Amino acid sequence: MSPRFRFVRDDHRIGFMRGRKAGLATSAVLSVLSLILFFYPGLSLGLDFRGGIVIEARTQGPADFGKLRTVLAEHHVSAAGIQKFGADNDVLIQIDAPREGPDHEAQTQNIEHAVRDAVAQAQPGAEVVRADAVGASVSSELFRDGILALVCSLAMILVYIWVRFEWEFAVSAVITLILDLTKTIGFLALTRFQFDLVMVAAILTILGYSTNDKVVVYDRVRENLRKYRTMPLRELLDLSINETLNRTLGTSSTVFLAALPLALFGGHSLSGFATVMLFGIVVGTSSSIFIAAPLLLLMGEKRLRRDAARP
Repeated sequence: MSPRFRFVRDDHRIGFMRGRKAGLATSAVLSVLSLILFFYPGLSLGLDFRGGIVIEARTQGPADFGKLRTVLAEHHVSAAGIQKFGADNDVLIQIDAPREGPDHEAQTQNIEHAVRDAVAQAQPGAEVVRADAVGASVSSELFRDGILALVCSLAMILVYIWVRFEWEFAVSAVITLILDLTKTIGFLALTRFQFDLVMVAAILTILGYSTNDKVVVYDRVRENLRKYRTMPLRELLDLSINETLNRTLGTSSTVFLAALPLALFGGHSLSGFATVMLFGIVVGTSSSIFIAAPLLLLMGEKRLRRDAARP
């Protein structure tokens, strides 16, 4: 890489470990606030996890949301949400699922027909382009499977790093990833993006990206432990982070710029996913420097240095 494309000069040394206490304290506070947001106001569960009916309609002109709500009420349809997505003539209508029972499917079909009639009446020429329904039992199963996927992902990351490095590396990485995860959950609760299977995919992607970022730094730490056997671990961590900083920032910037157009112009289906990805990239990159490394210093200062000093 040409020097003009480097974020920092090769001979520049930043003392990241000087701010380790501030970094850990800030991360802990943000994670606690995120947990509070998780319980109140909570996540805005999407159709996948709460059950319900979602209908996308396209009107011939700008959508009149007030009239749509009025006509839906006349058809005895209580819409949980009516919003614009994409262009001014794209309408997203979300309706709570009818109660589970023998006639559940019939009730769902009746609601869909009522919404179609209401949309056509409110805005002549409008067409329904998509209608999906998820029952309560299916949604609860999807929610359980989504949480299980996150837990399994963290467990596999723990095993992988433990096998590849040492237990201090593995525990530091998993604690950092959990902190990243809680902040992402807090971001979802704060922004009111719908938490559905797409968001589970976004979180899993963030965990994978963040893990890769930490493995890059940990690889350099392991190499330097063998190379500089008498260097204090604090100085060695600073050296390792500085040596990988250009690669870390370069990779993060590339992924960030690739996801940015999706967040700005991706429409309803992609903007939420991409925005959460942007947040996760920033959190994952910063945590590799200000959280994972200080935790490794805290847990492994004595043993890692002692093992490295052995002939």
